[in-house]
Amino acid sequence: MTEAEPAIFARNVPGSTGILRAATVAVAGCGGLGSNAAVALVRAGLGHLILADHDVVEASNLNRQYFFRGDIGRHKVDALADHLRAINPEVQLELLRLTLTPGDVPRLLAKADLLIEAFDSADSKGWLIESWCRAFPNRKVICASGVSGLGKTELIAVRRAGNILLCGDERSDLSQGLCAARVAIVANMQANLAIEALVAE
Repeated sequence: MTEAEPAIFARNVPGSTGILRAATVAVAGCGGLGSNAAVALVRAGLGHLILADHDVVEASNLNRQYFFRGDIGRHKVDALADHLRAINPEVQLELLRLTLTPGDVPRLLAKADLLIEAFDSADSKGWLIESWCRAFPNRKVICASGVSGLGKTELIAVRRAGNILLCGDERSDLSQGLCAARVAIVANMQANLAIEALVAE
């Protein structure tokens, strides 16, 4: 632990820092949802993150994802790792530069206490949630559906079904475009639910 680390978390919720330092969260997808959720988790003091994404940063990502112009062309997991370490150099990161498949879930994500689902397509979301619940039936998965468009903040909510937690409005689709503020609201809701679940357990 560096001398700076205790100061970073000096204003954390009492009792949360030690629990979060010992916890591991997997983030599947490091775009608008995953990158912003990961930043919030590291700022809260999470000790270990597994980041999975095959993609590279493009200019069109910069309107909502936690990347900068100098990141264009880099693998998202590598660029995000640098930003997370700039917040807390002590964070432990496992970087998976790959296209995650159902068979990868029990093998590559087994160390995670919970999963943040941050994929784009409905099909990918479906098999990821199903694979996680089958492999780890007692661990939570925090998902997102309906982050597109502008405003309508009052429609964004959390729905719970056992160990599946779903954030979003569950109705908007990508044809409506993506706004940084709305995407970040849902990403931070995912991170907040993860923190709550880890500290409560």
